[in-house]
Amino acid sequence: MLDIKWIRENPEALDAALAKRGAEALAQSLVALDEKRRSAVQKAQDLLSRRNAASKEIGAAMAQKNSELAEKLKAEVADIKVTLPAAEEEERQLSAELNDVLSRVPNVPFDDVPVGADESGNVVTRTIGEKPRWNHAPKEHFEIGESLGYMDFDRATKLSGSRFTVLTGPLARLERALGQFMIDLHTGEHGYTEVSSPLMVRDEAMFGTGQLPKFADDLFKTTDGRWLIPTAEVTLTNLVSSEILEHEKLPLRFTALTPSFRSEAGSAGRDTRGMLRQHQFWKCELVSITDAESAVAEHERMTACAEEVLKRLGLHFRTMTLCTGDMGFGARKTYDLEVWLPGQNTFREISSCSVCGDFQGRRMDARYRAKGEKGTKFVHTLNGSGTAVGRCLIAVLENYLNEDGSVTIPDALLPYMGGLKKIERAA
Repeated sequence: MLDIKWIRENPEALDAALAKRGAEALAQSLVALDEKRRSAVQKAQDLLSRRNAASKEIGAAMAQKNSELAEKLKAEVADIKVTLPAAEEEERQLSAELNDVLSRVPNVPFDDVPVGADESGNVVTRTIGEKPRWNHAPKEHFEIGESLGYMDFDRATKLSGSRFTVLTGPLARLERALGQFMIDLHTGEHGYTEVSSPLMVRDEAMFGTGQLPKFADDLFKTTDGRWLIPTAEVTLTNLVSSEILEHEKLPLRFTALTPSFRSEAGSAGRDTRGMLRQHQFWKCELVSITDAESAVAEHERMTACAEEVLKRLGLHFRTMTLCTGDMGFGARKTYDLEVWLPGQNTFREISSCSVCGDFQGRRMDARYRAKGEKGTKFVHTLNGSGTAVGRCLIAVLENYLNEDGSVTIPDALLPYMGGLKKIERAA
């Protein structure tokens, strides 16, 4: 959430940022609403102050035996007792209205973010590795998985409907191996602390990281009012909600390997074949909690950690800087890692690493206090996939396909595969 004080002082900057995102100007309406709220606050405060002052004046008037003045003051206090609740209710309603509007305003992009309307405005930052060179024709992952006999969409549909997959045997183990490899790399070499956290959260947690109220349709909700997490970013970031951290303990770096759940409400008809866009998928998430000064450098570090996963797997990929029109709601800058998929003859996103400034810290009321200082500041947060396990599985299948239809296991995954070096057709 943006700071209304900053908006009052920088209305042109807000509208310019919104224009870069392709959104309508809001500064004037936000400032006007805030003026009404501040006026209501002042009215309630003035009434309260006058009631307290008049109550003291009643005592003074009675001490001076000025009954006429005392009665007049009593009548004034009685009137204030009637009007004050209405003034306080107006203040509460306007504050709630302002907070609701502010909660739907996207974050302000950094100045170095390329301006563009959609993904066509994204910029290639770097490209790593090379496309595989074969004598045989590439295939899409679902062709490979079904041919091997270990990827079953019909049974998944029988169990749960569309956008689910059943993996068995060595493909199920390969999925597990990928997740274990990622979490071991990030905890063992990259300094992240592994966390096992709930998969269901309250409204407050979803609000804190920006999923609510704007993206409720993209989420799954339980019958008792909890939400299934669309990403472990929600739980890892909210670990520090409503807390005041000591500055010297920053940055905090968390990682988790969890299922994620998304309704894919806005993707009707997209990627319906295979397991590219699922309602349920495994993801290794990275979250950093930092101060303002460290956030940009932490963004580069986090992105490098996610890139290392793909490097160790020997996958060809590129790192993109997202433009303003393609960037997420809470981000100030985002790098997407796009892995090469031979079966589709294109790059597809496999990780997204974002720096959010204090946007989430403000929503969560998460702060830090510098040593020797009385005041506090909102934490700055970052999140990224390190990486999406299902899409990584797709990339391994398509890039390590052999001419006979088998799939070679990348060297980095061999310690997790129980001696299996190649996945071959089921007998």
